[in-house]
Amino acid sequence: MSALFFTVEEMPLMIVPDTRAQANGHAVITYTYSVFRDTSHGNPALEQTKSNELHLEKHTDPNYMGFITFEDPGKLFTYTADGKEELSSDQVEEIIEHISHYRDNPGMWRHLQQ
Repeated sequence: MSALFFTVEEMPLMIVPDTRAQANGHAVITYTYSVFRDTSHGNPALEQTKSNELHLEKHTDPNYMGFITFEDPGKLFTYTADGKEELSSDQVEEIIEHISHYRDNPGMWRHLQQ
């Protein structure tokens, strides 16, 4: 899955959906999204390095800000602030709104992968 790039309170962000491959080779989106401050200006090479290191060990990336888990999409969300910088509750809510918009409109995600 492609990363999402947007700005929250004038802070550029890169949201990397955690994915896993199924036996048939298709990527399946999970309910966890890693949040990074975007210093790459949408550089796909940097996006790939972020997706390769997701939650396998403690993040040392100074741009990593934690992850958001959709426990019950549309109802219950969890933000885990295990990065160098913590998001405010308002920032987390806005990020959830952006992610939810893409989840509710999967055609937009396909557009990002082209």
